[in-house]
Amino acid sequence: MDRGRDPDGTWITSNELIKITSISRATLNNYIKYGIIAKPVVKKPGGLGTRTKIIGYFPRDVIDRIEQIKGLKKEGMSMDNIVKMYSEPLADIPVNRDMMPKTDNLNLSINDIHSPAYLINNKFEIEWINIEAEKDIFRREVSLIKGAEERNIFRLLSKQGLLTGDQIKSELVPYLMKFVKVRLEKNELAKLFPGISEKEIRYLEGIYDQVGVPHNEPLRETYMLLTYSDGQSASYNVFHVIFREGILFIHAPVDDLMRDVIGLLSRRGKIIGDLMNQRMPSLISFCVLVADLQDSSRICAELPPEEYFELIRDMWLSMGEIFPKYYGTYGKHVGDGMVYYFIREKENNYVLNSIYCALELKERMKKLNMEWKIRKGWGNDLYLNIGINEGQEFFGTIASSSHIELTALGDSVNYASRLSDLARYGAIWTTKNLLNRIPVEERKRLNYGIRRTEQGREIFIENMFSRVMDMLHPNDNMYCKFMDIATIAVTEIVSAPPA
Repeated sequence: MDRGRDPDGTWITSNELIKITSISRATLNNYIKYGIIAKPVVKKPGGLGTRTKIIGYFPRDVIDRIEQIKGLKKEGMSMDNIVKMYSEPLADIPVNRDMMPKTDNLNLSINDIHSPAYLINNKFEIEWINIEAEKDIFRREVSLIKGAEERNIFRLLSKQGLLTGDQIKSELVPYLMKFVKVRLEKNELAKLFPGISEKEIRYLEGIYDQVGVPHNEPLRETYMLLTYSDGQSASYNVFHVIFREGILFIHAPVDDLMRDVIGLLSRRGKIIGDLMNQRMPSLISFCVLVADLQDSSRICAELPPEEYFELIRDMWLSMGEIFPKYYGTYGKHVGDGMVYYFIREKENNYVLNSIYCALELKERMKKLNMEWKIRKGWGNDLYLNIGINEGQEFFGTIASSSHIELTALGDSVNYASRLSDLARYGAIWTTKNLLNRIPVEERKRLNYGIRRTEQGREIFIENMFSRVMDMLHPNDNMYCKFMDIATIAVTEIVSAPPA
């Protein structure tokens, strides 16, 4: 936008909004019609003295609103619930903007929040917490809990005896249930966390009927009195800020105006960057898929630079749409290679998802291969070699100067990478350990095995595994390269019935 027409950069045209958020004009009009985005302000872009036609302007923070809606839709939330989330009134009150500092302290970070604060993700698992919240709200060292499921906020409240209503009725429970109501139907409360009791479900169902859903002001404040099992109590003004990645809660003592912190929270990009950089690693079961283009160095040498980059771009653009179908989570791209994670979830079979994804990638690569053979008239064949492994490792984020990257640290990823190196001609290699995670009846439907050369011809032995060291001759130049996975039992996945 021309800042001469918008000197403070707070307004954006509908055309610019559509371009930045990649939504259609029909979608934008629907959001306005539903009332989840305010109607644009119509005015002349150059002021009253121009003859330019009048156009609609939106406040720039509408971009955040649209990105939140897109994230909720991607996670499966219905438009009815999204509309309800953004339009229903609450007893909460918007933060008084007069409390904001007139100038932001640009050096302030989440580490300067000395009131209890924590971030929960969309599964209600705590991903970041400060010492004050551990001491004053949960009364245990949450940051030492390894498993993400064990850090589910309702599980933690259950351990305090606050989900039955027998003794202390905590105002925190109905407050949090407002956010549950956005994501779960009443008959789905058993999904809150594994091991929830029938009595707890009944108690929460009663609260579910009584609460509304949170109104999505950029920053909301709610008064809350917390009473503990030992009879002690404390009063707070509780702030919440909704991000695509989760919800940040801050429990401020009622006599604390929190001027600096409110100023920090008004800079959404700054705060979520801090949170994502510092969120706790979690011990998670997952499958990892590593894929590499075979003979990439030779192909790079043969093609002009612009065509090689076009080839790699074509590969990842055509294959990028496959991973979301199987709940694959982006790990990283390194040149012509990629890493994707398939996290263990209650709602899907993460192991089978990784296999079906690999098989679809293989078929997509065959199509791309034919397109480039016709285009270049060459005899080269393009192969995407894939390794898949299953394991349990600590997941976390690693920040660089430009972005934050999800990663798992441990041998599971390294072994998948070595299997990708082992694979040739578009093969998909995986471990016996991974296939053992699949129920027997499901495993019987997969076509997998080992190729052997006998009397000068190759045969495929179905339902067979082999140690890596038994597949290579000791004099083979590749033998030493795979010593770190030499004793692992592996197999090649050839095909499977449609998912």
